[in-house]
Order: sequence, then C-alpha cells, then structure tokens
Amino acid sequence: MSDITIRAAAEHDVAAITEIYAYAVLHGTASFEIEPPDEAETERRRQTLIKAGYPYLVAERDGVLGYAYAGPYRMRPAYRWTVEDSVYIAARAQRRGIGRALLIRLIEEAERRGFRQMIAVIGDSRQQGPSIELHRALGFRHVGTLAAVGFKHGGWRDSVLMQRALGPGDMTEP
Repeated sequence: MSDITIRAAAEHDVAAITEIYAYAVLHGTASFEIEPPDEAETERRRQTLIKAGYPYLVAERDGVLGYAYAGPYRMRPAYRWTVEDSVYIAARAQRRGIGRALLIRLIEEAERRGFRQMIAVIGDSRQQGPSIELHRALGFRHVGTLAAVGFKHGGWRDSVLMQRALGPGDMTEP
C-alpha cells in the first residue's frame, strides 16, 4: 500500500468521487440513497463538510481509487463531538487495503480536530463482510442494529451501528 497516496480531497477529484459513489448507490447497499447525486451536488456536499471543519480524503494511485470523510452524526449541538464516517472504494480497487488506509487516516484526522466518538452506520446487516470487519479491526464495536429501516433493491435493509472512541473519548470534557 506504500504506493497509495492519501490526501485531502480537492475540487479536481469531484468527478472521480461522483463516479465511485454513483456505482455504490446504484449497485450496493452501503448508501441508502436511490439516485446518485451529480458532480455539482457532490461538490456542494464536500464543501459543506470542509467548511464545517470535517476531514474529507481521497486515496490515489494513477487516479482516485477511493475516498472517505467524516461528517456530523446528528445536527443537535450536544452531538458536535461525534462524527459519522463514510468510506467508498472504486469497484476495481476493492479488497486491496485502500479502505483500511483511508479509515486509519480519517480516524487520525478526526482525532486531530478534537472529535471524540466516531460512528459507522453500515447498510444491510446481511452483508456481514468487508465493511463490518474493517471497522471491527480498527477498534469499532457493534452497538446495535436498526432492523428494516431502508427499502432498496427490492428488499428491506438493516443498518448496523458501530462505534469507536477518538482520542480521550469520554474520559475528559472536550
């Protein structure tokens, strides 16, 4: 993985990010969106997160192979120290350690910015595979499953919730 560069996402990455996400929306259950956003909406979302102080990263080697970002878990003020992570990998680059490298760096960036908890909301509990195992390997623990909360690709889908403390977590005040 030493030939992969992880860096802050830039505007010139938006086309690749949009393409990666569109594939995930149309063919998977990691996202519960039904219609993928266009490049303008993807850039609006990216800018909103960056301006609010959240990390947004890409992994590249001869182009963008994946991306990850942290965003607000909930909008109420008491949740401001908790983030939700999102990691998406291009179909051609899955199962090569790129998601792991991105999530490790995302955790580091979130800790550096003072966030205290990270939540993973993983679509479709029937897919007890790569995403759940990746999060478990990086210190997330299963904290619940929301049964049948989304209807996608002709079936009801669960959401698996996993959580990991960042930095001192809840041991000190922010």
